[in-house]
Amino acid sequence: MSCDITPSVIFEKENSMDFELNEEQKMIVDTAGKIAKRFDPQFWLEKDAEHAFPHDFLAEVGRAGFLGLGIPEEYGGSGLGMTEAALAFETLGAKGGGAAPALVYLLASVFGGLSVLNHGSQEQKKQYLPRIASGELVVSLGLTEPDAGTNTLNTRTFARKDGDHFVINGNKMFISGIEDAGAIVLVTRTTKKEDAPKKTLGLSLFFVDLPQDAIHFTSIPKHGGDYIPTYELGIDDLRVPRSALLGQEGMGWYHVLDTLNPERIFTAVAGVGVGKAAIEKAVEYANQRKVFNTVIGAHQGIQFPLAAAFTKLECAWLATLKAAVQYDQKASQKKVGDISNMAKYAATEAAVEAVYHAMQTLGGYGYTKEYHIERWWREVQLLRLAPITQQMTLNYTAEHILGMPRSY
Repeated sequence: MSCDITPSVIFEKENSMDFELNEEQKMIVDTAGKIAKRFDPQFWLEKDAEHAFPHDFLAEVGRAGFLGLGIPEEYGGSGLGMTEAALAFETLGAKGGGAAPALVYLLASVFGGLSVLNHGSQEQKKQYLPRIASGELVVSLGLTEPDAGTNTLNTRTFARKDGDHFVINGNKMFISGIEDAGAIVLVTRTTKKEDAPKKTLGLSLFFVDLPQDAIHFTSIPKHGGDYIPTYELGIDDLRVPRSALLGQEGMGWYHVLDTLNPERIFTAVAGVGVGKAAIEKAVEYANQRKVFNTVIGAHQGIQFPLAAAFTKLECAWLATLKAAVQYDQKASQKKVGDISNMAKYAATEAAVEAVYHAMQTLGGYGYTKEYHIERWWREVQLLRLAPITQQMTLNYTAEHILGMPRSY
């Protein structure tokens, strides 16, 4: 026996809220559930063990139209939104994929798709969006640097003008999936920080096709999530045409926020997915495992932690959906940023609690790879750190929502 995990959604209609899925959304969730049966925990166990990117999963969700949910029909998508994407990938995660499906979606559709959709030229949209919607093109994000970390404004990678081209030099750290990507969005400086009229000005984005001889990378051995390898990048005299510029020169900080907020939303989706997958596995085990002639699921010491964790996951899911709906309704960056940061925090905390108690429920079996909990435990540690640490989400909430003094 397993617990029934049914997604719900909030739609704001004037002064009322509708928690029911419409028919199209129900169909998306149903399709996601069917796909999850094929790409089950065993599939992800093997990909993680082999350090292999899940190309077959990507192709399947591409065929299902999931990668184009937020892309307009004229560019090969379905013209729906972040809400429908969250519904699809939460289901894929909760039904056995853990955090993996949502993390793959970031590479497959958020980093490239939203960056090009929101800030690309007409030529860039026509060239890249149909390939992103189909799953043909995976796009990495070159943001984090060894000496910048969370402080993107300290980016040192520099794009120097040279006629009708830019020449880019720099280093990037913790860059996901570049070996399997066909392009990368590079966050650079086109004006040095000390020369910029304002600290948030002078960053620029470039959409760069891969592979490039001038970009070399080294794999970083890591704790978990090895179905998406992570790399350190060196960029040496990368020459790109002005047409590779994504959006307005010098406005990259504001442009990248349109990608970072969805990244937080989908990190929350990953957290809810992995937490619910772990709870479902724990409930199934607890209702079958007998000790002293009684199933352990009959004991409050087992029930209460799982019930509490599941309750927190559902609350985090509501916050995640609120963030997705507000993004789709084109609310301000501030409004979307507020709820996206809080959803990321809540989902991660709930996921950590859920996977911890799932492992305790399974005991020694939870520590084995066969039962998948240990892999999910490794996955949730990433969510505590990326794309922003839990502490930085609290800094954001304290300063920008509660109106407290800056603390860092």
